[in-house]
Amino acid sequence: MKVMKVMNVMKLVKLLALLALLAATFASGYLIRASKRGTSARAVAERRVLYYVDAMNPAYHSDKPGVAPDGMALEPVYADEPTAATGAIGGATPASVPPGAIKISPERQQLIGVKFATVEWDGQTRLIRTVGKVTYDETRVAHVHTRFDGWIEKVFVDFTGDTIKQGEPMLTIYSPEMLASQQELLLAVRARDLMRSNPLASAEQHGESLFQAAKRRLELWQLSEDQIQQVLTTGEPIHSITLRAPASGFVTERNAFPNQKVTPDTDLYTITDLSRIWIMADVFESDITSIKLGDPAYVMFPNGGAPSLAAKVSYIQPQVDPMTRTLKVRLDANNPGLRMKPDMFVNVEFGVASAKQLVVPADAVLDTGDRQTVFVDLGDGYLEPRQVVVGSRFGDRLAITHGLSAGERVVSSGTFLVDSESQLKAAASGMGKPQPGGAPAAKPMDPSMPMPEPKAPTPKVHRHD
Repeated sequence: MKVMKVMNVMKLVKLLALLALLAATFASGYLIRASKRGTSARAVAERRVLYYVDAMNPAYHSDKPGVAPDGMALEPVYADEPTAATGAIGGATPASVPPGAIKISPERQQLIGVKFATVEWDGQTRLIRTVGKVTYDETRVAHVHTRFDGWIEKVFVDFTGDTIKQGEPMLTIYSPEMLASQQELLLAVRARDLMRSNPLASAEQHGESLFQAAKRRLELWQLSEDQIQQVLTTGEPIHSITLRAPASGFVTERNAFPNQKVTPDTDLYTITDLSRIWIMADVFESDITSIKLGDPAYVMFPNGGAPSLAAKVSYIQPQVDPMTRTLKVRLDANNPGLRMKPDMFVNVEFGVASAKQLVVPADAVLDTGDRQTVFVDLGDGYLEPRQVVVGSRFGDRLAITHGLSAGERVVSSGTFLVDSESQLKAAASGMGKPQPGGAPAAKPMDPSMPMPEPKAPTPKVHRHD
């Protein structure tokens, strides 16, 4: 019995020891957690609150926690966080960071899609685009006239727009004056032959002179050498004279009809060669100094279905149109397949080569109308808003004439969001500062202060006499 009691006592002691060990383990864990909470609480307590701000309206500040007028809970801004204006810790700006720079962490830059590009020298060709109107080449227009009076007998080209080649017959004319001149040529030939047998040397010379004068008269009336030889060979004058085309092209005007009387001042036909044409382009006066004679240009059709054609500047009009403020620039261009017709509108591009300039992507420049701003990467998340002077545009790039240096990195994507971030932080840091001119800034409303109750309107008393 004594042995059993001793064993029971030992089991009880072991159980009590186990319970004591478990209690000590739980107690130590509790103490450790309590110690950590105390450390965290001390750390939070040690952080100095600068002010409280409305997350939806950073311009609203308060010295005490509470609720903003828009119903949002105010959030504390601590001294060890980046300040709104400079992005520095505790309001201290690093010596290498200029005033006005902001700091955006790499994580937030990635979140808002910020990308960078390098400022570099580049000499590109600037394009001047405008509209041109096709017209015929005035040096390739031929007018058909007759140099003698007569009547039209036959017409071979009988409609406007017909095509004709140089030397092809166009019409026949009967002219009594031409007929008489041919007969005079035949008489001069006979007289020359008779005078050759005359013993007087002067007689033979006189006969040759008469013959040459009669022949020259027919040549001045544009009778061809073949037609003159036909008259001399046959001994008979040609009754109807055939007029042939002086050039190849399209008949753009017709005034010749059968049985019509014509005179030397009658414009019978107008023939226009459209194998080479002119294009009159309208160029703004601000761009005209970049274009000079001999410069190349490209002509494109509005529908875009046909390939572009090469052209060359051949003339620049010396007068500006007072209504459109443009000058006429004439281009010479071949017209393969006669694709361009007179009075057709086409697109024209001038390639103007420029000297090397500093260029940045066009999206890197934030244009507010009165100023242009870019954000320069200073490293360590710092971005400096810098005003620049913009030059010409080259496609998707802009030339910078002042404000940047080659090799600097600028924000090329997400510029608008970076600017919004900068303005929000600037607005948050600017509250409570003196206004320009010495006027103090408006003191922000304390949310903890009660709102004044509105006064009840004074009732009106109506008298009844």
